[in-house]
Amino acid sequence: MKINGEIEHLRDYPSPNPHVTLKEITYWSDGLRVKGLLASPIVYAAYEGILYLRGGMQGVGMVRPARIAQLASHGFVVFAPYYRGTRGGEGRDEFGGQDRLDAINAVDVLKRFCKSERIHLFAFSRGGIMALWTGILRDDITSIVTWGGVSNVEYTYEERIDMRRMMKRVLGGSPQTNPIAYEERTPMTQLSHIHAPILIIHGMRDENVGFKHAQFLENSLKTYNKHVETWYYPDYTHFFPSDINRKVVDDACQWMKLQQS
Repeated sequence: MKINGEIEHLRDYPSPNPHVTLKEITYWSDGLRVKGLLASPIVYAAYEGILYLRGGMQGVGMVRPARIAQLASHGFVVFAPYYRGTRGGEGRDEFGGQDRLDAINAVDVLKRFCKSERIHLFAFSRGGIMALWTGILRDDITSIVTWGGVSNVEYTYEERIDMRRMMKRVLGGSPQTNPIAYEERTPMTQLSHIHAPILIIHGMRDENVGFKHAQFLENSLKTYNKHVETWYYPDYTHFFPSDINRKVVDDACQWMKLQQS
């Protein structure tokens, strides 16, 4: 059995930013070869690390080189796992099931390239549940940002009629016929194990991941007296206008740097 987080292969990848290098990495997770994309500033320094946890499922919502290069340009080393079963990775995407290990083990990949001990999680959409589980199951996370993030998989089934067929196939039924599969993916009962501060970013008109995901997460974290901050935007949906998006990314990167380990 290969060691979790061990790198199997590394290759150069075209970068959209002349100040950032990209490399595609194949690493071991739970006995599977999984792939991800690493972004590093060309100028060497002891940068903090960001594990970017993407949204979507398989090829939908794939890691965008421009996004992780944007994060790296703020002075971070960034690693974004594709999750299993995607772009040649072994296994199959389970939408927050055992594939959560791909995020958890990706922290060790990131640490091989990041000289700082400060590791942040930056999640979007479906990546929200991956980030929460990573924060629950690891004790070396400095901060967590979840943007338009899923916090309750049953909510996703209710909201996204277009995803129900996929969710029934992947999770083995609906919340009514297989409730355990949905409960196992929803991390709310384990939030007491998160020690990192959390920033929740959400557009209140979001129809892809409803605003109630953010409210549910905020209220659950407060129940456990966790450090939680919220940036809610009444006029925006799941996808912010490009200029606002850039400003929020800038502010979120500054927020992460200010958090205490």
